[in-house]
Amino acid sequence: MTEIKALAIDLDGTLLAPDDTISARNRAAVESAVAAGWHVVLATARWYQLAARTAHDLGLVDPVVACSGAEVRRLTDGTDLFDARLTPDFTAELYPLCDAANGLVFAYQDNDVVIRLPVAPDNLPPELRQVPMLTGHADAAPRGALVYGDELIAKVLADLQPAWRDAVRFLISMSRTGASILTITSARADKGLALAVACRDLGIDIGQVVAMGDSETDVEMFKVAGASVAMGQSPVEVREAATWTTTANTDDGVGRAIEHLLDGTWSW
Repeated sequence: MTEIKALAIDLDGTLLAPDDTISARNRAAVESAVAAGWHVVLATARWYQLAARTAHDLGLVDPVVACSGAEVRRLTDGTDLFDARLTPDFTAELYPLCDAANGLVFAYQDNDVVIRLPVAPDNLPPELRQVPMLTGHADAAPRGALVYGDELIAKVLADLQPAWRDAVRFLISMSRTGASILTITSARADKGLALAVACRDLGIDIGQVVAMGDSETDVEMFKVAGASVAMGQSPVEVREAATWTTTANTDDGVGRAIEHLLDGTWSW
C-alpha cells in the first residue's frame, strides 16, 4: 500500500460549494489530513490571491497551483516556482478585440487581477482592479485571461486560435450559473506539470499524492499523481480518468473522499 504524503485539491466544483463556501465536513476533513501529516496543495483555474485566501482560511502553508497551472507560488514567502505567461504579441491582438466588443474579461497579473467590465460591480475582492479598457491598462504578459460571453468567445476563437494554437491554450468551460467561459493561458500551463513543481519544492514523490478535481484540466493532475478522485458531478471522461469517484461537490465530495483515504477504505 502506497503511503500518502499529500493531497492536491481543485477549488471550483471540488472543494468549494457553488456559493464559494467550504462545507463544515470538507473543512474538518482537510484539517484531519493536515493533522495526519499530509501536505495539502490547492490547485485552481483561478488567480493566486483567491487561492491564497482560501489556503490561509484553512490554515494551509503549502505551495499553491493557480491560473490553470500557469503559476506555482509558495504561500510562505510569495516566491514563484513556475510562471508561464501569455506573450505581448498575443495580448496585442487579444486586448483590442475584447475592448472593441465591450466584453467581460479578467487578466491575471503579477499582484492583481485586471477586470474589464461594462458595468461597475459591487464588492469586488481587493485584488480585482476594474479598468475601462485592457489596452494600455493591463500587463502585456499576464499569466492568463478569462473571457465571458458566447459572441466574444466565438470571435476570439475564430480570429486568434488558428494562428496561436501551438503557443496558446484555449479552453471552454461553464460557470456555476451555466455561462460559457474561455480560459486562455500559455500552452505550457498544465496542472500536472505544476503539481510536479510543487512536489519538488516540498521534497515529496508525486506518486504519493492523491489529486481531486472535476474538470478536464484536473485530469492533467490525475495522470501524474499516484491516485485521483473525481467529483460525482464531473463529466464522464473525468470520472473515467480517476482512480475513484466520490459524491458531488454539493454533497461534501472532498470530505467523504478524505475520510475514505484516512481510514484506509481507499488505498492503492
